[in-house]
Amino acid sequence: MRPTAFIAAILTCVAPGDDERQIHTNRPDPRDLSLPSQDDAFSFVVFGDRTGGPAEGVEVLADAVRDTNLLGPDLVMTVGDLVEGYNDVEPWMTQMREFRGIMDGLAMPWFPVAGNHDIYFRGDDRPAQEHEGDYELHFGPLWYAFEHKGSWFVVLYSDEANPETGERNFNKAECQRISPEQLDWLEATLERATGAEHVFVFLHHPRWIGRNYGDDWRRVHERLVAAGNVSAVFGGHIHEMRYDPLDGIEYFALATVGGHQPGLAPRAGFLHQYHVVTVRSSGIDVTAYAVGDALDPRAITGDVNADIYALEAGLVPRFADLPAIGADGGAAGVVEVALSNPGTRPIELELTLESGDRDWVFVPDHEHATLGAGETRSFRLGASRYATGFGRNLELPELVLRSDYLAESARLPLPERRTVVPLDGELPAISADDAAGALTLDGGYARVPAEDLDLPDGPFTLECWVRGERFAARQGIVTKTENSEYGIFASGGTPSFTVHLGGSYTDATADDVVLATDRWQHLAGVFDGREVRLYVDGKLVAQAAASGSRTPNDLPLVVGGDVDRNGNGTSLLAGQVDEVRLSLGARYGVDTFAPERRHAVDDRALLLLHADRQFGPWIADASGRGAHGVLVGGAGVRPPRAESDAASSGE
Repeated sequence: MRPTAFIAAILTCVAPGDDERQIHTNRPDPRDLSLPSQDDAFSFVVFGDRTGGPAEGVEVLADAVRDTNLLGPDLVMTVGDLVEGYNDVEPWMTQMREFRGIMDGLAMPWFPVAGNHDIYFRGDDRPAQEHEGDYELHFGPLWYAFEHKGSWFVVLYSDEANPETGERNFNKAECQRISPEQLDWLEATLERATGAEHVFVFLHHPRWIGRNYGDDWRRVHERLVAAGNVSAVFGGHIHEMRYDPLDGIEYFALATVGGHQPGLAPRAGFLHQYHVVTVRSSGIDVTAYAVGDALDPRAITGDVNADIYALEAGLVPRFADLPAIGADGGAAGVVEVALSNPGTRPIELELTLESGDRDWVFVPDHEHATLGAGETRSFRLGASRYATGFGRNLELPELVLRSDYLAESARLPLPERRTVVPLDGELPAISADDAAGALTLDGGYARVPAEDLDLPDGPFTLECWVRGERFAARQGIVTKTENSEYGIFASGGTPSFTVHLGGSYTDATADDVVLATDRWQHLAGVFDGREVRLYVDGKLVAQAAASGSRTPNDLPLVVGGDVDRNGNGTSLLAGQVDEVRLSLGARYGVDTFAPERRHAVDDRALLLLHADRQFGPWIADASGRGAHGVLVGGAGVRPPRAESDAASSGE
């Protein structure tokens, strides 16, 4: 063995004031790595307002407490409005106990700040000091300070009464002045904190923004600047984040942890959030986190992973006893849906029926439930529609499923699922006078339910007309494939027809043909029991020997794309598709043929979508077998677009 194998390469990094430290390795000639500073550092968290929102805002506060325990700061500060207040003693006490009960779940000390909701009294026999006495007895002093690891934390009180009138009103500048008593105390405290590396100040009202607060804060700001070591001031009340640095002091206003939140632009500071402040001798770093975003990695076990996979595949609505839409567009009945929990932990569910079609009425429109491990339950939601016909405004309802996975020590939200309720419709008769149309696609598709397609094993023909604006690298045209069944593709513009026979796919791919864009072309796929064939504009362009039984599935036929394992469209086409026909038997042999621009109905046709007219969310099946196409994602019927004179196909 080479002697160098026993030599440890040592990388060194020397920081000012540090002893020499080393990275130890036995690897030869490694790259230098910089070691971190050994300066003492600590962090604290600041919570915004809790009040002014719905009663369930306390649940947001509880989430913030859980987040904070995962982060593990030294302490937690608040900026006031801890209780809803504006009441007398008895309800105030109830709210105080609720808030303290939640905050006492913190694994580190927390410190209160008084806000107007905590102090303002409403009711008979209002005392001159309002709730100040209650606050100091059950929360803490109205103003106070403490030292921690070389930094000082100073809490101010911004809801003192007008000394002349006794009025408390944060909308009047004369009521937003610091009292001589509190200002003298602040000056003495700043003097005491002269040697501190940092001083942090906390109060409820962000008086530095002026407006209704007037200009009294200038007196305070001048003293903070003169102290020379005040790093940051934190306030609340306005329920939105805001940053106003001035004269070397960073001023931060926080949004909410459960208070009223308009949510105008969450990423712009209108959200439930908290600040995390990291303190070093060289300065501070401040980061805002949305409440609920902290994850406990110890809660994400292998069992949780397995359950999430099981729920993704198995938490799928199964519909039964659905109402039908009549020829007048009206409907009345119950949407019954069953859901199963395939996991090993409970899940909480909320089911809602929604529709952009205002003629629908849903009563009840939602259900809540907790499903235990392995449990299956059925739900019934009322659905009725006014008889307003089959205009384009007719939309099928969506079942919206929101769910939370209840892990042992965490609630894990699952992605929202939306499923179109597969209602049947008694479509009006198709008229020969209907103007020619085509299924028009740009992010949408049509789906024909599997239960409406009765294609037996054996020979069949699938065909359509297509006009693509472009062809993606993976491009479905008319497909039912998912390790099974059949489909026509045009990936990269190269047409192919594939059938899953005897356990594997057989492909007829025309490698030397590229479909033109902006031109109508006829595609046909045939399986005759001995081979799979593909035709473009009536010409045989690819064939492959094939035999065996076709592998079935219960997925829909997707027109204008491919189908995924959940029955949704993917690899979607931008363009138009027309005259989709699925037939028994092999319609075409080896000879060239002239494809019909409008396919005829005969005994062999199992599906025929002329796409000449849109009936609400459907395009009608002209075969007479009721296999109507359901429009998804903005797909619709429009006049066929004119071909580009310059377009041509090449071989």
